[in-house]
Amino acid sequence: MSQNESYQKDLESIRQLMERSVKFLSLSGLSGILAGVYALAGALVAYIQVQYPLSPLDYRQQSMRDWDVVIQLLGIALAVLALSLVTGYIMANRKAKKQGVQVWNTTSKRLVINLAIPLITGAFFILILLWNGHYGVAAPACLIFYGLALLNASANLFDEIRYLGYSEIVLGLVSAMLPGYGLFFWAAGFGVLHILYGALMYKKYDG
Repeated sequence: MSQNESYQKDLESIRQLMERSVKFLSLSGLSGILAGVYALAGALVAYIQVQYPLSPLDYRQQSMRDWDVVIQLLGIALAVLALSLVTGYIMANRKAKKQGVQVWNTTSKRLVINLAIPLITGAFFILILLWNGHYGVAAPACLIFYGLALLNASANLFDEIRYLGYSEIVLGLVSAMLPGYGLFFWAAGFGVLHILYGALMYKKYDG
């Protein structure tokens, strides 16, 4: 082995060590795919409860002022979130063991904080919107704050997460202009985009 090749290997090792110190590399693309599947299943349940037999592409003109319906939708959203978080942790823990690292470390703690601040802020903002009867912008707000959370945490994740964040924000803004299609955009953002980006990450990092 030449001296130049030795230097290159040393530099690559240093680069990998530095990357591990700032990026959470145990994130599994499969967990993103499953989160998308959970979201689509949740959207289907919400459609059956709220909009059926109307087409999911029909503009929803009636108001959801029945708090029983709102609570049902919140319950579905929380169930999807809980399943996604549990699946994400299990997959990340499994991948971390294969990599010989701990899933809960300084980087993952920083990641959780960076994700939590926009998400918690968004959750309170959405509850305020619902309390004041602004139901039409609740779904867009979910997408926008989720996108902001991904951007805020993207420095500690794979580069693809940043573009997922941009995509969620753009989709949320479009959804805000078409409030009657909130369920459709929610399914597209949390379901389809998660599956697409999850598949891309699985092929690139897990395959």
